[in-house]
Amino acid sequence: MKITLITLLALVAFAANSVLARAALADGAIDAAAFTAIRIASGAVVLALLLALRQKNAIRFGNWPAALALLLYAAAFSFAYLSLDAGLGALILFGAVQITMFTGGIIEGERPQLGRWLGMGLGLVGLAVLFVPGAATPSAIGSALMLAAGVGWGIYSLLGRHTKQPLAATAGNFLRAAPLGLLIWALVGGGANAPGIALAVASGALASGLGYAIWYYALPKLDASLAAIAQLCVPIIALGGGIIWLAESPTPTFMLASALILGGIGLAVYSRGK
Repeated sequence: MKITLITLLALVAFAANSVLARAALADGAIDAAAFTAIRIASGAVVLALLLALRQKNAIRFGNWPAALALLLYAAAFSFAYLSLDAGLGALILFGAVQITMFTGGIIEGERPQLGRWLGMGLGLVGLAVLFVPGAATPSAIGSALMLAAGVGWGIYSLLGRHTKQPLAATAGNFLRAAPLGLLIWALVGGGANAPGIALAVASGALASGLGYAIWYYALPKLDASLAAIAQLCVPIIALGGGIIWLAESPTPTFMLASALILGGIGLAVYSRGK
């Protein structure tokens, strides 16, 4: 039950990132490069301060592959949300995460039960529904960027399954990625106003920094396939946030895709308990 609650808390943090990013970027309160840089930097500061209270040097934890995967995810995520709604973006993101983590788990030697395969299949069908002829097809560029973000996040999550110090590892990864995020901002340019900065800081310090540390704590206790499928509930949470705070409206296509994804999650969880 403890791991279930921790995992759910992490998934809520992931959904909050989608809502915060869309709120900041849709109204032009901040540029995508600036959002990425401030988000990662604020997460690094908060995590480093938490570790400083425990007298630990955060930079010696984490690793460069995880930091680069984190940067790929964060940058592609921000630019994708220039043209995607919060719920739709999260659906594409975690569809790609599912494929990446499921594949990674198999490469590492996992042999998922039939229910996991069926759950993944339903999730992928749900993702495919978004792109069928006649549906309100999302932006091609935004979708491609969000797929790249999903691959980055999937790799970051797979690497986190082996960490023994989740808070320290997350802090080290953020501290490595932060200068690169600032470099992207310097090269691409882009401005930000006070509300945009506040949203980026909230995304970085709370939803990302603390949320990802919680996720790194849960990951070693979850199979890669189950962790991948569980994350597919994030778009549903993000949709709720988008409806409440951003006045976004769910389309029939999105609702069908969501139903298929929730069915896939149910199958995966049921197969785990057998």
